Amino acid sequence: MSIPRNITIERSDAVPMDGQPFELVERKGIGHPDTICDSIMEAVCIDLCREYQSRFGHICHHNIDKGLLVAGRSLPKTGGGMMLEPMKLIFGDRATYSCNGQLVPVSEIAEAAAKRWIREHLRLVDPDEHLLFQNEIKPGSPELTDAFARKVIGANDTSVGVGYAPLSETERIVLAVEQFLNSPDLKARFPEAGEDVKIMGCRNGRKLQLTVAIAFVDRFVQNPQHYFERKAALHEEIQHFIETRNFSFDSVEIDINTLDDPSRGDAGLYLTVLGTSAEGADGGQVGRGNRVNGLIAFGRPQTTEAAAGKNPVNHVGKIYSILSHKIAARIHREVAGVRETTVFLCSQIGRPIDHPLIASARITPEPDADMAEIGKHATSIIDGELAGIDSFCQKLAEGKYRVC
Repeated sequence: MSIPRNITIERSDAVPMDGQPFELVERKGIGHPDTICDSIMEAVCIDLCREYQSRFGHICHHNIDKGLLVAGRSLPKTGGGMMLEPMKLIFGDRATYSCNGQLVPVSEIAEAAAKRWIREHLRLVDPDEHLLFQNEIKPGSPELTDAFARKVIGANDTSVGVGYAPLSETERIVLAVEQFLNSPDLKARFPEAGEDVKIMGCRNGRKLQLTVAIAFVDRFVQNPQHYFERKAALHEEIQHFIETRNFSFDSVEIDINTLDDPSRGDAGLYLTVLGTSAEGADGGQVGRGNRVNGLIAFGRPQTTEAAAGKNPVNHVGKIYSILSHKIAARIHREVAGVRETTVFLCSQIGRPIDHPLIASARITPEPDADMAEIGKHATSIIDGELAGIDSFCQKLAEGKYRVC
């Protein structure tokens, strides 16, 4: 006999995010040091999952979520500068190095995954020349490793995952603009625009202000005058991109690289040699960047868990963080009368992950919506998603869901 799950549905009278007077949303782009860390450690996790399943038929214990990117030293200048000292990527936390008498080359797998990701996403970074790699991944603790050998694998921690839907207009535009700036088409027309892009969206009423930081690549900038000409052209590109989208803001103000100072020559420009501030100005760390929906939304409930690099078998900090967003999106999309919803999943260490301590949806309904019907359909969606969690976790292991 199946054990019923502890699922609750709560009506909320909160004003949906789009209707609130003030909103702040941030997105750290693919070349930001924190996003680099998250992305690489997740790539390592996926490759380890593939290796474990290929060798042993199951995923072994591992968590690669303590990565650190140490900034290098560079000397950027218009026309092309140079790297003085390489960046350093430190892989951290735990993994299974041997199982059934077979050794697993964890260090080699981690370094290969990192180099592949860098070559695919950071067009000017040569991982053999511009990075050093330091492996600090240690064997797992006996108790956590043993948990993977049990018939029923329980949650590794007592933790909470939280997700919401739908994205507000501010959230959608912040996400869309960063993806546009890092698109192949934009890079072909603006090679000077590096991958390190950060956007802060500040909405006050129906007026939106976007503060955009773009690391310009020095070799494509002839002189300070050329820099400001290309910066102005980028401003027009972003403005046009937004105007062609169906947004309802009264106005959108765009500010790019606001620390620039034309009176200071090269020193007053945001220049990089490789297109990322990690080359000389800023380090990165797993968990300090975007949440699993790709945003840092300061007015939303969110977990402090770092999902990137965590194992997809029993690490609820990863599983519940992503699954809660998936459930919230389904409830909003499939249940009539739902304006906005937030889903909370709370684990209890050792408890089967398909039976969280509590699964709860907080729903803002449309006026005159039937809350009883909404609750019934939302409960069914939550129950079904938890029942299918094994399939969901396998898709996590294959990298089918983004983590940053």
